Amino acid sequence: MPKRKLTGTIFKHNNDKTACVKVQRLYKTPLYKKVVKFNKKFHAHDEKNQFKVGDSVIIQECRPISKLKKWVVLGLQKDLNKKAKK
Repeated sequence: MPKRKLTGTIFKHNNDKTACVKVQRLYKTPLYKKVVKFNKKFHAHDEKNQFKVGDSVIIQECRPISKLKKWVVLGLQKDLNKKAKK
C-alpha cells in the first residue's frame, strides 16, 4: 500500500524535531453545493530542524515515531516540484 503524501504549511515548531503542519482541504457540501475549507493539523518529524514557521512543505506517512507523530517532513514544496519537472 503506498504511503500518503500531503501538502501543508508549518504553523508551529516549538518542540525539538517536531513540526506542526496544517493541511487545508476543500470539499463541496452535498446538500448546499457550497465549497468549504477544512483544516487538519498533523505532527510531523523534522530530524534536522531545518524548516521554519510559514514554510510550505510536503509530509509523508510513516511508522509511528511517538504518540502523535506518524508523519515525516520530506522537504519544501517548491524544491520537490523543481526536481520532479527535471
